[in-house]
Amino acid sequence: MTDLRLGLLSMIAACTIWGLSPIYYAELSHVPPLEILAHRTFWSLIFFLGLLLAQRRLGELRRGFAAPRRAGIIALAALMISINWFLFIFSVQIGRTTEASLGYYIFPLVAVLFGRFLLHEPMGRAQWLAVGLATLAVTVLTVGLGAAPWIALAIALSFGIYGLIKRGLPLGPVVSVTCEVLFFLPIALTIIGLGVWDGQGRFGLDLRDSLLLVLAGPLTGLPLVLFSQAAKRLPMGTVGVMQYINPSLQFMSAVLVLGEVITRWHAIAFPLIWLALVIYSVAVLRQEKAARRAAMASSGVATSTSMSASEASAKP
Repeated sequence: MTDLRLGLLSMIAACTIWGLSPIYYAELSHVPPLEILAHRTFWSLIFFLGLLLAQRRLGELRRGFAAPRRAGIIALAALMISINWFLFIFSVQIGRTTEASLGYYIFPLVAVLFGRFLLHEPMGRAQWLAVGLATLAVTVLTVGLGAAPWIALAIALSFGIYGLIKRGLPLGPVVSVTCEVLFFLPIALTIIGLGVWDGQGRFGLDLRDSLLLVLAGPLTGLPLVLFSQAAKRLPMGTVGVMQYINPSLQFMSAVLVLGEVITRWHAIAFPLIWLALVIYSVAVLRQEKAARRAAMASSGVATSTSMSASEASAKP
């Protein structure tokens, strides 16, 4: 199997797991979201530690805590991803999975704005147009529903901040996430322990619920591993565009499986978001194609120059 095909299959598998996860969390709708988050933290740590142990990379965890500044960055990243996880679980439980999917649709455009105003990265007309359409979509929902889609905005912002923070970490994805989970392990164990102590926790009371809570570990860890494999083998533009499989499946799961109602305001806002993402994706792919052409042209010039120099040196 070629690297490209393996990358594509890994990306599709990761996004499919993420996209269908609302169905899993809906099966635990009777369990408090904080308890689910605690088990997700604990069992994902077990998954990651097992993976690092199998790869003989447990020693790399020390790098995450080697310096106070790096440990502080990891702590902030842990806070952002925990907020993101909690809001997603909470949105499924209260029947607002469509709003959660909107957050993951908006996230790439939030990342573009972060890049422009915090990292001083240039933005083209297509990117500005995409951001404008997304802003219009959020405005439509706010006016139509009488309240801002705060879950979507909080999911997009927390994930955007998380990605921004991760740029400064010289750690691999599995190692960095393991360090982040370790930060919240004491809180997770406290929540689980209190549930067992007062008899309100679901773990251990029902076999089905217990197995579903344990499943939160591989459900969190496996798609991350698949995503990291895909990112190594695919162009970043392709990775970015394929990530939209995730919110698209979340949206379809919400409407077709969980029975969430789509209002006329959603029917206006979501097409605006989809149009914004099409414009944004086309711009990204064009930039990537232009960059590849420039790299090939540069490589060709360098090769030609090298050959000319070699021929000149071979002349008597």
